[in-house]
Amino acid sequence: MSPDPLHLLRVYTDITATRDGLPYWKILIDRARAMGLSNAAVLQVLDAFGPAAIVHGAKAVDLEPGRHVVVEVTDRESALRAFHDTLEISDDTGLVTLERIGVVGYGGHRHRSSAD
Repeated sequence: MSPDPLHLLRVYTDITATRDGLPYWKILIDRARAMGLSNAAVLQVLDAFGPAAIVHGAKAVDLEPGRHVVVEVTDRESALRAFHDTLEISDDTGLVTLERIGVVGYGGHRHRSSAD
């Protein structure tokens, strides 16, 4: 087993969250790439519940489908902690988690060239 196993950092946020006029999820993906992290993805949340999912009336904005995203970043724990230190946490940032993961399969995602 590797002395520094892979970890997964998740940032739950609102799809409309911005920093300096840019979508926050896009900033996080670009930052992860610039920091040389192994991989990152943005996942749209179709349904969820949690302590912030409070019904505020007929138009509960915080429960609208498609309004939330999760940014997932995978790498060594030390690299993810350095990435975490760059996060700008605010009211539109929800839960941030870090957990150890075990890779149980890998398909390689081989991309076809334009000649294929």
